[in-house]
Amino acid sequence: MADRATFTKDAMQHAGQLYSAAMRMTRNRADAEDLVQETYLRAYRGFHGYEDGTNLRAWLFRILTNTYINTYRSKQRRVQETELNDVEDLYLYRRISNVDQASRSAEDTLFDLFTDDEVKAALENLPENFRLPVLLADVEEFSYKEIAEMLDIPIGTVMSRLHRGRKAMQKALADYATDRGILARTPSTPSEEPADG
Repeated sequence: MADRATFTKDAMQHAGQLYSAAMRMTRNRADAEDLVQETYLRAYRGFHGYEDGTNLRAWLFRILTNTYINTYRSKQRRVQETELNDVEDLYLYRRISNVDQASRSAEDTLFDLFTDDEVKAALENLPENFRLPVLLADVEEFSYKEIAEMLDIPIGTVMSRLHRGRKAMQKALADYATDRGILARTPSTPSEEPADG
């Protein structure tokens, strides 16, 4: 087992990534700072439970995620479980006709069309149950297995929430594209009314 000083030094190298993730989770600077501080406090207290050779970054993100879920979500007391099933697959890809699929991936080309603020807003506006898996997978690049462990949910649930969260982000980005004139407004745009059921 590494000594506490080495552990602390290694753990602090991830502070910037933890803070960025905390900002996306809490959407508030003071809360993000508190969340990171609490994460490090818990990590330091739980040092004896850390096994040398384990992925330290994943271990810290698990503490961060669990702390967020247990502390900040409990303030809301009501978990927001919005159904996103009514957004069709590849919503955005099907509406942008000038994507050059031969030279680059469609996804790379699409994201070049949007500002960082638009992509960030699309992510931050997702309901929390979908935002956390998308954040951990697409921003922090954790595996489905790691995300399942962090969120304490089955891998199938991670995959489902990622799929639905990504579809909702595509829909939000399509709305931005329409507002900016990249996409033409069409009568075939799905209605915003919730699906029955």
